[in-house]
Amino acid sequence: MDIRHHPLPVASLGNQKTVTSLHFGTPGARPKVYLQASLHAEELPGMLAAHHLRQKLLAAEDAGQIRGEVVLVPVANPIGLAQRLDHKPMGRFEFSSSENFNRHYPDLAQVAFERTRGKLTQDGARNVTLVREAVAGWLAEQQPQTELQGLRHTLTSLAFDADVVIDLHCDCEAVMHFYAERHCWPVLEPLSRYLGSQAVLLADAATNGGPFDEQLSGLWSQLPVLLRQAGVDVPLPVGCASTTVELRGEADVYHPLADQDSAALWAYLQHLGVVAGTAPAMPGPRCEPTPLAGSETLKAPCPGVLVFVADVGQHLAVGDAVADIIDPTLGTVHTVRAGTAGVFYARILHRYIQTGLEIGKIAGSVPFRTGNLLGN
Repeated sequence: MDIRHHPLPVASLGNQKTVTSLHFGTPGARPKVYLQASLHAEELPGMLAAHHLRQKLLAAEDAGQIRGEVVLVPVANPIGLAQRLDHKPMGRFEFSSSENFNRHYPDLAQVAFERTRGKLTQDGARNVTLVREAVAGWLAEQQPQTELQGLRHTLTSLAFDADVVIDLHCDCEAVMHFYAERHCWPVLEPLSRYLGSQAVLLADAATNGGPFDEQLSGLWSQLPVLLRQAGVDVPLPVGCASTTVELRGEADVYHPLADQDSAALWAYLQHLGVVAGTAPAMPGPRCEPTPLAGSETLKAPCPGVLVFVADVGQHLAVGDAVADIIDPTLGTVHTVRAGTAGVFYARILHRYIQTGLEIGKIAGSVPFRTGNLLGN
């Protein structure tokens, strides 16, 4: 294992943060898989799963069983990990800028379009190489000034040339679920089945905000669009399938779960041929993919004590009760009901709600939303 430390720009005197990446196998070998955990720093199940996966990778490397390249970043956000307010972890937004740590990653498709113009040929494999070289050159020229810019640049530089990218997150209280671009699904479906995902939310890129995983796979979905618009007709195979995997809820930090998840990730690495060995038989799917645009975000119409009457993972019909909001000063009870049919895949952690705030999400099969599909 090659351990590399990537210092971030210094934000304050005597205070420098560092991203650590763990490298297994041969640099440049294919396939390359990149995994990172806890980009939203209070979402800890991925860190523990990465710890368990690390032991498997070390044993495999000692046995000469790693055929490709694996890059593991077990702590993807040292900035957010250090942020606390009133004894509460605050790892989703950077204090200095109020920006989401998982937004505003560079538009690599635009970078590649500008730098490969006139260079691509009818050799698809060569075009993939040229695109990766173009992005590598652009990244090498960047000079991030702030900690947050440095974090985004470091993570992008480690992951941009991977064949598969797995970004490990979690929700507040949730079942296992995935977010990905639609064109990535054939490559990612085995991972979903190994992990037992109960909801898969797919979109056709451009969900707004520039999240980490989408900017990496979006390089390969959006660059062909830019080329066609410019009248360029060349073959360009998909060079990266990336996904955000939500490892249940924030409190689901247990060795048995992490061992189960790391075993599923290991099976997927075997399936991809990154490590030697025959992958276990894939379980049957626990869900069918649904459009991200069909996901209903339930919001509170009034303030009060929030009492859930539906559990995460429960399949709901239109009109089914999800939660009661109780105003104990008036003695009133307002029942929030499902507006779409589907699996209730995530809900908030706190049990007092203010008007207009999010309560939970239902994965519906019929798209109805437009604009920013991911929220803040």
